Amino acid sequence: MRSRPNLFLAGLALVAAATGTPALSTPDGGAAAVELAGLWEAKQRLGPDIRGPLRIDRSGGEWRAEIAGLSAPVRVTGETVAFEMPSGKGQFRGRFERGRERIAGFWTQPKTRQLGTRFASPLTLARSGAAERSGSGSRAGSGTSSGSGTLSDSGTWSGEVVPLEDQMRFYLMITGRPDGSLGAFVRNPERNAGRFLNVDHVEKESERVRLVGKGEAGGKGEVLAEGVLRDGTLSMQLRGSTFDFERVAAGQPSDFYPRGLPAASYRYMPPPAGPDGWPTGTLEEAGISRDAMERFVRMLIATPMDSVHASEIHGVLIARHGKLVLEEYFHGEHRDMPHDTRSASKSLTSTLAGAAILAGVPIATSTPVYRVMNGGSFPRDLDPRNRALTVEHLLTMSSGLDCDDRDPDSPGNEDVMQNQEKEPDYYRYTLDLKMIRDPGQKAVYCSVNSNLLGGVLARAAARPLPELFGELVAAPLEIRQYFLNLTPTGDAYMGGGVRFLPRDFMKFGQLLLNGGTWKGRRVLSAEWVRRAASPLVELREMHYGYFWWVTEYPYQGRRVRAFFAGGNGGQVVMGIPELDLLIAFYGGNYSDPVLYVPQQVYVPEWILPAVESPPPLR
Repeated sequence: MRSRPNLFLAGLALVAAATGTPALSTPDGGAAAVELAGLWEAKQRLGPDIRGPLRIDRSGGEWRAEIAGLSAPVRVTGETVAFEMPSGKGQFRGRFERGRERIAGFWTQPKTRQLGTRFASPLTLARSGAAERSGSGSRAGSGTSSGSGTLSDSGTWSGEVVPLEDQMRFYLMITGRPDGSLGAFVRNPERNAGRFLNVDHVEKESERVRLVGKGEAGGKGEVLAEGVLRDGTLSMQLRGSTFDFERVAAGQPSDFYPRGLPAASYRYMPPPAGPDGWPTGTLEEAGISRDAMERFVRMLIATPMDSVHASEIHGVLIARHGKLVLEEYFHGEHRDMPHDTRSASKSLTSTLAGAAILAGVPIATSTPVYRVMNGGSFPRDLDPRNRALTVEHLLTMSSGLDCDDRDPDSPGNEDVMQNQEKEPDYYRYTLDLKMIRDPGQKAVYCSVNSNLLGGVLARAAARPLPELFGELVAAPLEIRQYFLNLTPTGDAYMGGGVRFLPRDFMKFGQLLLNGGTWKGRRVLSAEWVRRAASPLVELREMHYGYFWWVTEYPYQGRRVRAFFAGGNGGQVVMGIPELDLLIAFYGGNYSDPVLYVPQQVYVPEWILPAVESPPPLR
């Protein structure tokens, strides 16, 4: 049974009765049920406010930047352009290109309130309104803030800043129970905060409304949040902000449901072509059953949102033979909304490493990590096991460092590192970890490995990671919009959490299916692709390559190998080479075991049975 804003859920009532949920005695009695039962939603935009047109002007030997009413001096040193807005409102770093006709770089927005993290996104400024001095040519000398160089006394470069939206959405479902109490749960698509809040029921006393957890052994539960219901608005403090919940009227659509309403019709439509470079086609052309896929999507639409643990799929996309043939979104997500990839973007780090090696950056899989991070020589008195640590050990999670993301007491645990404030330099923090086993002896999942590899790449290339990624990966893959999360020291964090448009993040899987090329342009060597998607080590009862998971699925009486990028919440980009098939899922079940449903259930039970074999010829 689907939950509806104006009806009590019989299914939930039975569950509550079976689990012995204690009855609540509220002064308002049945009136509280009438007033509160149903779906409530609150949406809050947290920023950032600095957005829109950005311009850099050179006039009278002075360089200045302006955006959203703010102004700051610009430092121009050689071909590098940089500035910071007052009070940490944003900053930019870029380089002149094409004879100074444009400035290509990255805009860094302030810390988000949701995560407390800064993000860097690509930004290009084009020149207009000024002419080069007669006879000076298009190349300028070493321009500085004092006005040196061969440009004319005036010039303007402008572009549009589009930061990552910092928002939070909360949905509160309140339902009646047989004993007269009000069961409740909270859902939050951005962080799955309801999973950690773990609300069991609601209590009301006059205008005061309390969200309460489930008590132990029939005892009274803990009050988790408290608010005021006044004039039809429930105002409540959650995650440090006040959210105003409005009740969703019967029949009114809400993104709480997969497609706006508890029941919605569906008919397959091929994905549209767009500027992202994806060729598109139909399911029939790809040898995938349209009828089966329609039944699959209808099943997703009909998924009951009856608890905080219900599967919440934000998007499912399928490509075959290099063409995108299915693209569906849910819960208000869409193709133009960047999505958190969590640890799935570790596979981005693998791609960047392979692209850097192919491009001639002086590293190899055998390169010693401590030597690169120490400027070309090993630190004095370094333990032999630290000396033995190589790039490949990082790629396969077999560094030997004292780090384990499943162990909250491990000093190298990702949360431990990110929550400590003593050492803001995550590279130094990681390099100072103890070696507890020989490199290569055992694979242990730990995000500091992939982040440290980012440091190795930046040091070896002598360039910031955003620039390196933009040139070697984003540009050839036609990825124009993305948001790199940054560490406290301003380095791009390569342990996960990069925001991509769903169609763009799929391209990393297609790149491997293509043997390392995108539209004929080689980004990775064939050998890198082979090892990246091979079962090189055992990890968490599965296999692992170069930051890509490797598994197998039953298919028409045999087993087919699959590689996939996997991230918390249900982020999956999976390639099955034998079928020339690419599948992507995006979801919001962060830190909930239901996040594994896409690769454990939907792929083998719904998608693979719909794929014809043998696959049609290209």
